[in-house]
Order: sequence, then structure tokens, then C-alpha cells
Amino acid sequence: MKIIHIANFYGPKSGGIKTTLHNLGSGYTIRGHDFTYIVPGVGFYQEKTPHGNRITVPSWLIPFSGGYRIIRSNRQIKSILLALSPDRIEISDRFTLSGVGRWARSHKIPTLVFSHETLRGLIKTYQPFSLSKFVRWHNARLAASFDHVVTTTNFAAAEFREIGIDNLMQIPLGVDLATFSPKNRDEELRTKLLKNGDVLLVHCGRLSPEKKPERSIEALRELLKQGINARLIYVGTGPLHKKLYESSRDIPVTFLGYISDKKYLAQIIASADISIAPGPIETFCLAALESLASGTPVVCSETSAVGEFLLLQSKEPVGLAAANNGKAFAQAITELLARLDSELTLRSSCHHQAENFPWSSTISQMLSLSSQRRLRVA
Repeated sequence: MKIIHIANFYGPKSGGIKTTLHNLGSGYTIRGHDFTYIVPGVGFYQEKTPHGNRITVPSWLIPFSGGYRIIRSNRQIKSILLALSPDRIEISDRFTLSGVGRWARSHKIPTLVFSHETLRGLIKTYQPFSLSKFVRWHNARLAASFDHVVTTTNFAAAEFREIGIDNLMQIPLGVDLATFSPKNRDEELRTKLLKNGDVLLVHCGRLSPEKKPERSIEALRELLKQGINARLIYVGTGPLHKKLYESSRDIPVTFLGYISDKKYLAQIIASADISIAPGPIETFCLAALESLASGTPVVCSETSAVGEFLLLQSKEPVGLAAANNGKAFAQAITELLARLDSELTLRSSCHHQAENFPWSSTISQMLSLSSQRRLRVA
């Protein structure tokens, strides 16, 4: 099968969408499929990669986004699609690329769209009005444009379920268990990162408003007030980097920037005590799952999807969900630190939970959609 995936917000320093694209491509290719992904860039060029054939097309740079781009011309995309004659088109942008779904339907090409974010949550982040009617209208229109809408969690699926669409599929993403493992814990690296600290906190993710990265600094300040000698490590970059740096110059915070070396990233995460995922509208959060795979428990926002895979209702949860304020996050971190001291199996429990999310399972479920093909008639 010839599969083409088109995505925006893909770049040298992008995170979740890039990781998802690469793992889908590698998985499809291993199973004998022809995978091409089309992404935004400065100009037009093609190249073969370990994840499939990459086509980069001219794009607009999004102001104040930290380097994100969106594809400039859907007309060019359609010309490429006509030339390549795909058996399936996948889309990772519910906004500017939704028109490709309607075009593909007219050419009888099966399609699916990933909803990597909750529209209701994004609107709430950037303006004070709920715009519930608009959210329902947009989601219904999106679902009508594609054969399948793919979400990764119950949280992400909720705003589609409430309007009763009949082509919703819930498929969780995966984690690279060969790369992220408790075995990567490095005491020498941990000592280096801690400097003179005792507790190492790691925050992996894009430093942008909807992720609420400042929450980790708020939590650190609360911990320091309690006499806990902690250091916070930020891994990632984004438009809030400068603001965060300026607001934390008086406390032990280290900004490592974007790390492309996955092995080094895995060592950092495995060497930390707690991973913080404060984004209140996260629809999955690969960084949190990578933390669990590394044996590092997670503190997340109680309003995000992350709690869905932290076993919060079990006797041995592998993390905690906190209210969206620094004090609540600090309290959750303190509780997990106590458990790390008393429960020798917590780290292994984290890894065991991550083992339920191999990329191979995601690939199998994605490919099964071909047998559930439902072409809509315009």
C-alpha cells in the first residue's frame, strides 16, 4: 500500500508530531508499505530517510512560534498527490490541511486525519470565550471531510463523541522501548546535572503557552520553600524560552534546549527522579510515556489526557495528577519522592506500564483502518 502523510508543525526542533511521523513511517516500511511524508520547509526538495521518502515543500514561517512552519500551497500538495497516486492519505493538521480530505474524496482516495489537539482547549488557552458552537461546527465539518478521525485518548475523543460522529477511531501512540529504558540511568550524568542538588526534576516538551511550562518553575519554588534541594532541567525550546529563563535566574534551573540525540535524551530522563508534564490540554504527551519507559514517574495536569496511562485508580499508580497550580504540583512531586524512597519497584512499574504501548501495536491498528475503509460520496 502506498501511504502519504502530510503534516504541518514539523521541523528540526519539533517534537511529538515529528516523533509520530518517523515511527509510523518506520513501522509501515518494515511491513512492506511505501511511505512518503510531506512536510513544510524553506524550499522544495526530496530525499530518502530511514522513515520513508520525505518531500519538503515551501511554507510560511509562523511568527512567535519558535520556528514552526505551515505549508504554503494546498494546490501544490494536490499536484504531488496526483503524481504519486496514493492508496491512502493521512493528515496531521486539522486546520489548514482539512481541504485535502474533501479533495481526496472527490478522487476516491481513502483518508484519515489525526486530531493531535483539543480545539476547545486551544481556544481556551488563547482567548476567554468558549466558542462551543464553533467547536462543534468545526469538528463536525472535519469528520465529514475524512473517512476516519483518529484520536489517541478518551480526552482527545470527547469533543467528537459529544457530537455523535460515526467515523471516530481511538488509537494510542507508542513509545520506543528499545531507546527509553531504566537501564539508561547514569549516575555520573545525574551528578553533573544536579550540580549541588539532591532531587532532579525533568521537564521535556515545547516551551509554548498551551503547554504551561511555567508550572514547573512554580512547583520548584514551592519545593525550595519546603527545604527540598531540587534542580529543574528543561529539555526543549519554544517561544517562552527567554521569559522562563529570565523568571528563574534566582533558582536552580537548567535549560538544555532541544536535544536531537535520543540516546542522550533517554539517559537524562532515566537519571531524573520525577518527570513533570504540566500541559493542561495535552491529548497524549509522548514525553510522559517516554518517561515511564525510562522508569521515571510522572506528575501531570489533572485536566489533561496524561492521567489515562498513569494507572491513577490502581493501588500502585505510576504517577500523579495535580491541580493546575504550583503548590499542587509540588505536593504531588513530594508524594512521589516519598514513594521512590519506600517502594523499590516503582521505577520498574513505570517501565512495565509503558510496555503496554509499543509502536508495533499502533502500527497494526493504523493499518487495520484499511480494512475498515469507508469512502464517502460527495
